[in-house]
Amino acid sequence: MNTNQLKKFITAALMAALTCFATYIIRVPSPTGYIHPGDSFVILSGIILGPLYGALSAGIGSMLADILAAYPQYAVATLIIKALTALICSFIYRHLRRKMYSVILAGLVGGIIVTLGYFSVEYFMYGFGGALSGVPLNGVQNIFGIILSTMLYPLLYRIPQIKDMMKD
Repeated sequence: MNTNQLKKFITAALMAALTCFATYIIRVPSPTGYIHPGDSFVILSGIILGPLYGALSAGIGSMLADILAAYPQYAVATLIIKALTALICSFIYRHLRRKMYSVILAGLVGGIIVTLGYFSVEYFMYGFGGALSGVPLNGVQNIFGIILSTMLYPLLYRIPQIKDMMKD
């Protein structure tokens, strides 16, 4: 493993821990779950780490938060949904030449993936009405994640080591 791979691996572990922490510790309960800043780290994982490490980091960190928060029934779905979200965010960010608007667009598309993903899972768990009841909360959650990731992006971009990873 070379130095760049090691830096990415360590940063991926850190981002997974931040995602788990921000999802599990910092949360506002709601009737259908809770709102948390963890999705901003899902978006940023894809942007900073690229598609593979970003997807793994976002998926694992989010899944661990579900397990810790006593939502194990969502753990596997969360792993897949959040990993896919970070993967897509990474592709959008890199395709749009790494500009601020690409963070916003990546977050919007990522939010659609999260909303559709959980709607699909909850449809099989609770039926159409139960799945539909989670959509507004997911929308609020997505907006919160986009705003926070857009605020954190310029700060993280100023860190030379993070900036170098974003170029990969």
